[in-house]
Amino acid sequence: MRTTDMLVSIGLPVRNGADTMRDAVTSVLAQDHERLELVISDNASTDHTEEYCRDLARSDSRVVYHRHPQDVGIIANFRHVQTLAKGDFLRCMGDDDVLEPSCISKSLEVFADDERLILVTSGMSYNEPDGSVMTPPTYRATGLLSDDPVDRLAEILRVLTAEHLLLDPLYALLRRERVAALPRPVMIREDEVFAMILALAAPWGHVPEVLSSRNLRRRRLPDVAHTLGVPGWTAHFANTLQFRAVLQHLNTLDLTPEQIRRARAEVAKTYLRRQGQTLSRRSRKVVRLATGGGRR
Repeated sequence: MRTTDMLVSIGLPVRNGADTMRDAVTSVLAQDHERLELVISDNASTDHTEEYCRDLARSDSRVVYHRHPQDVGIIANFRHVQTLAKGDFLRCMGDDDVLEPSCISKSLEVFADDERLILVTSGMSYNEPDGSVMTPPTYRATGLLSDDPVDRLAEILRVLTAEHLLLDPLYALLRRERVAALPRPVMIREDEVFAMILALAAPWGHVPEVLSSRNLRRRRLPDVAHTLGVPGWTAHFANTLQFRAVLQHLNTLDLTPEQIRRARAEVAKTYLRRQGQTLSRRSRKVVRLATGGGRR
């Protein structure tokens, strides 16, 4: 497959990003892959994002800008990027992310070597709130290249539970039309649920090299629920709702009875492990409160 001539869309969903998105935009327009478009979906920003983006679109024909008149939510804004994009491949990014100049071209090389792939991930570095930079170990496993969807599911469950910063398929280079056809729920931990759906859909490739950087944010689940616009009570049942959604998705797939059995076993094993971790954290918190360790 010849990929050098294919159009690649880079999706940038944003809300009030006037002060943060300039480096992201610069890194996109500096890619060494020539055929690309930058698709910006502005979620009713109230700062100077609109002015900046309209000036940008006038000055560079590769920039496509759309503004929502009202706040549609984070997930809907991500989905709208897919609707606007015209490329064979799509790579989303945050408004404060930065791509290395070869991010797209090196990912396309992996696609060119394997027609089965639905996406290609790469290494990432993460900027901590204190200004330090964290780079996870290089991902070298091959489970996500398997033709067996259950093997791929087992591998992404392992990564999400034990080494969750190793891979981020939501910020990978994707086959746009194939990924757009997949369901993406609006719920707490929807990123993990969607990662499992992607793993079940087709094999993944990987570039074992840091090709982008992201700002790392750690938020409490109730805050995530508020941001997503989902009921606050779901924060208390995040594990259960997450794995129930995956089990429901399994029922929609064309899998053999043996594959269904194996997949359910992998999901159950990870669910129980997560529940155990949650109970352990809550127990430690209760002990701290009981012994006065939570006082200041």
